[in-house]
Amino acid sequence: MTRLSFRALSALGFLACVFGMAFALYLQHAKGFEPCPMCIFQRIAMTGAAVFFLLGALHGPKAGGRWSYALLAGLAAVIGAGISGRQVWLQSLPADQVPACGPTLGYLMKMMPLQNVVSYVLKGEGSCAKIDAQWLGIALPEWTLFAFIGLTLFALAMPLLARSRPN
Repeated sequence: MTRLSFRALSALGFLACVFGMAFALYLQHAKGFEPCPMCIFQRIAMTGAAVFFLLGALHGPKAGGRWSYALLAGLAAVIGAGISGRQVWLQSLPADQVPACGPTLGYLMKMMPLQNVVSYVLKGEGSCAKIDAQWLGIALPEWTLFAFIGLTLFALAMPLLARSRPN
């Protein structure tokens, strides 16, 4: 079996993130699913992972540099997993325990400092607990959680999987 270079593995991670973002935008613009504030933060985490995968692909670092890019991409994916995990938890709550719907993210950004907005959004609200769509009986935030876990594992495995010298 031929081992791929770190650049190629990073490019694969980047393409996975691009696919995830493209699918999210397709659901929003073609299917009409408006993202809740937590969904937007998950998109930010996915974009962060994509940036670090892309930088790894462009730079093609050696030794410790590989771990730097892998850990940064993995960290962005772990943050995304945490946010999507929180949303999965909110969706599992009984209806009487779901927090009330709050203002839009745009309104919050105008009215509050960024740190307060992040704290408010991560607490969750009613729109984040609503299950808009499922595929194979699994809600979108659960699929997103699986994707972030996969990206985290892939990022952390990349330095170990990459071939050590160019052919």
